[in-house]
Amino acid sequence: MARETKPDKKEMEEENRRIRTLRLLVDFSLAYLAQTKLPLEEAQAVVEGVKKQALRLFPEKEETFDLIYLPRFRRLLREKYHLH
Repeated sequence: MARETKPDKKEMEEENRRIRTLRLLVDFSLAYLAQTKLPLEEAQAVVEGVKKQALRLFPEKEETFDLIYLPRFRRLLREKYHLH
């Protein structure tokens, strides 16, 4: 029976640092998109860039990004660009 090892303090600190980095990136990007006049295509490119960075920070967590952060970006783009 395989036993999972408990992450050590250094691993937990690294995980927390990556989480803070992602939150800052998402919050900054949402504010940037809300406050600037970008064409829709450029705004969508910003969202793709954020997702790419998120996957660099958390490989194999694309589904998690899509569940947690993508709806926030979609809502903002839908409201700003009057999409359906």
